Amino acid sequence: MNVLGLSFYYHDSSAALVSDGVLVAAAEEERFSRVKHDPGLPHLAIDFVLKQGGISIDDVDHVVFYEKPFIKFERMLLSAMATFPRSSAVFRESMQRWVTDKLWIKSHLVRELGIPASKLLFADHHVSHAASSFFTSPFEEAAFLTVDGAGEWSTATMGVGRGNKLEVTKELRFPHSLGLLYSAFTAYCGFEINEGEYKLMGMHPYGEPKYTDKIYELIEVAEDGSLWHDMRYFAYHRSRDTTLAPAFAEHFGRPARDPKLQDKSLDPYYCDMAASIQRVTEEVLLKMVTKLHEETGMKNLVTAGGVALNSVANFKILRDGPFENVYIHPAPGDDGGAVGAAYWAYNHLLEQPRGPALDHAYLGSSYTDEQIEAFLKKNDIAFEKIEDDEEFYDFVAQSLADGQVCGWFRGRFEWGPRALGSRSIIADPRKAEMKEKLNEKIKFREAFRPFAPSVLEERADEFFEFPNAEQHFPARFMLYVCPVREEKRDVLPSITHEDGSGRLQTVYKETNPGYHRIIERFGELTGVPVIMNTSFNLKGEPIVEDPSHAFNTFSLSGMDLLFMNNYIVRADAKKKIADTRFTLRHEGDSVTEMVS
Repeated sequence: MNVLGLSFYYHDSSAALVSDGVLVAAAEEERFSRVKHDPGLPHLAIDFVLKQGGISIDDVDHVVFYEKPFIKFERMLLSAMATFPRSSAVFRESMQRWVTDKLWIKSHLVRELGIPASKLLFADHHVSHAASSFFTSPFEEAAFLTVDGAGEWSTATMGVGRGNKLEVTKELRFPHSLGLLYSAFTAYCGFEINEGEYKLMGMHPYGEPKYTDKIYELIEVAEDGSLWHDMRYFAYHRSRDTTLAPAFAEHFGRPARDPKLQDKSLDPYYCDMAASIQRVTEEVLLKMVTKLHEETGMKNLVTAGGVALNSVANFKILRDGPFENVYIHPAPGDDGGAVGAAYWAYNHLLEQPRGPALDHAYLGSSYTDEQIEAFLKKNDIAFEKIEDDEEFYDFVAQSLADGQVCGWFRGRFEWGPRALGSRSIIADPRKAEMKEKLNEKIKFREAFRPFAPSVLEERADEFFEFPNAEQHFPARFMLYVCPVREEKRDVLPSITHEDGSGRLQTVYKETNPGYHRIIERFGELTGVPVIMNTSFNLKGEPIVEDPSHAFNTFSLSGMDLLFMNNYIVRADAKKKIADTRFTLRHEGDSVTEMVS
């Protein structure tokens, strides 16, 4: 049985294919379209997952959308009516979008995919989140917690999963939302909502949580973590242009930060505000999981929803919470809703048996040596190739030890927002100057942003305060921030954040043998089986998908070497087409056109 899950028309549209209980492929549309957070119907991602599964759309038994549009429309309509006339602008704009597109998803899919309406199913938004983590977890039964901005009406749910069934036992409803509260402070600190939350999380160690009491004056939090917002301070429920009401800035005594200043300095006040909302978020989440454990008595927890991307809070739930085991899907946000929708239909609705646990995130496309070499030759790009894998891994490890910054393109790309050693930029974590170099000259992004360490799973506890790391799949997905061991912080200066932490990725040999081997060889050379890892993209762009994207990003940055499979491209190969590339880029052509 083939089930196609879809998420689109908000942000991070995606497609996923589940065949006989196995997640065959999953991908965000932005990887192919090159439109960051592409919200449109994911034609390219659909084509990819079907091709990866070796089927056509006619072979799909069910197509499942990740939420219920009419219920979401009800929420938009009632919220606008309740706050009219202040909501008139957002009401007008929303109605235009909904009447032209969002209300007609069923007919759009029938027309665009050429499928009968009888094949279409619609899952609840938060059930899709819960299904994405529970049905891909290794647990036969688990409590689940989903927390995000908002689905249809729900902003958080609690419940239990047993076998192939999910049961929601509690929900929190719009406009009261931990996710929207965190986004409000994202906007207040000068970052873009749905894009800058991870920047706020990265900024928080530079501050102190001085304003938690002031934040709690905006909300009421019950012992089970449910919360109520004083809506005098917020405008997201009624405004097209702003998240915050004027009373918000008045309450804190400072205006929202100018977004144009975020690259230039770390204002201590906004760093303290970031630290404060991070602390409040962690406290609320711990109340939620404590109550959930009390009510269910279960030892296993699965989480999902956009707030599950808060890897600082995730580790505290694991370390300080009452559950023995935690699993988080590698794409816990709305992109992961495509996977959840497919599994909800396959397992819960159709009562099919559970498939294998998802212990890796390598679900995207890959490219053969023949395809890579054809691209390089077509574009007259100088290259070398080391045929022997061990010789190649030795070369990579030595290049890193020599201080080279390298693009790494190998295998199937990663599902979710994290680069996990298939589409990564890698460097030596022992060199303190690497953090500034990568931020300023390669990623072109804010100087305070941290970088992740990729560490051999079997040796993680030597460098990080993370015992039994191999038992925790979310660490493979870079979903935990944990302390770097104090005696190792001077050894790993470029990945150790301001508070002594690192957002580690544990690398498992069986699921990414090539990446594991270069880290192993680097460790044999240096005594440190850890490398610095960041996503293979420039600021504001999606992570690279094909060889042309990889070479273009390499060309526009200060990287020294590009590795695509066992092919090596050196920095001097950039020069002769750089002027042409920048001209085409200015004219708005696609990445592929720039190098073809």
